[in-house]
Parts: sequence; structure tokens; C-alpha cells
Amino acid sequence: MEGPRLEPVSIDQLVASVGNEIGVSPWRTVTQGMIDMFADAIDDHQFIHVDPERAAATPFGGTIAHGFLSLSLLSTFSYESIPPLANAEMGVNYGFEKVRFVTPVKTGARVRGRFTLADVNVRPSGWIQVATDVTVEIEGAKKPALTARWLTLAVLQREEAQA
Repeated sequence: MEGPRLEPVSIDQLVASVGNEIGVSPWRTVTQGMIDMFADAIDDHQFIHVDPERAAATPFGGTIAHGFLSLSLLSTFSYESIPPLANAEMGVNYGFEKVRFVTPVKTGARVRGRFTLADVNVRPSGWIQVATDVTVEIEGAKKPALTARWLTLAVLQREEAQA
């Protein structure tokens, strides 16, 4: 599902975007197949995720995605919607602050990521720490699947970091 890559932004453009929405991803359907593969990957086969018949008798009315599946989609959502940092050699996850799983994602629901840039810390070492407020929205739902502050680190290519 790889589309055209977004135009990179400079550090100055990134810093100027603090406080602004910086991306909204396309909608993505959460299928039972995705949930089953995720269950296998993390060895969490609780019936509310993988047994549609048994899950139908719960207040959810069917299977739901793992909260961590919804959280893991942030990587794809960000790649699809947030312009990359120009001259970044690599980026890594640094962690999350205050992750909240607000509403279950039912099988067949469509979700997307919404990103607001909260803070940028340009370090003398060449590492850039970025804090992004993220929301995973569920199409047609009043409340989101999750909210969090996502921390990432990027390092600039050597010649850019020394400039």
C-alpha cells in the first residue's frame, strides 16, 4: 500500500509547525485477518479478538482489535501522512506518554491517524527529538480508538549535523 512519498521538510519548517496538525492518514479497514495475524505475532489469542462466535455474546457484539494493534498502526499512518525530515539518516521510536485506549476497534471498522506536532527539540549532537500528539480515529465514532503523545528521534546525515 505504498504511495508517493511526501516532500521532505527542513528542521526550520518542522520547528515552525509546532502546535499545528501535520498529517491525517487515509482510512484503513481493520480485518479479522489482521487481528488474527497480530494475535499470532504477540501470542495473545483472547477470544474477544479471535473467536467471532464467542465474542458476539460480549458487550462488543463481535471481535475487536488488540489495543496494541491500533497503536502499532501509527507507524504506517505516519509514513502515509507526515512529511519526512530532510537529510534525516534514520528515525527511531523513543516511546509514548499517556497512551489511552478510549474506544474498542470492532472488526471491519475503518481507522486513521491524526497527528499534531507538540514539540521539537534540536540537540547539538544532531539528534532531533519530536513529540507528536496522535489520535487514532474510528470512522463514524464519536470517540477515538486511542490517544497518545508519541516521542521519536531522528538523526541527521553527518554532513548536515555538522553544518
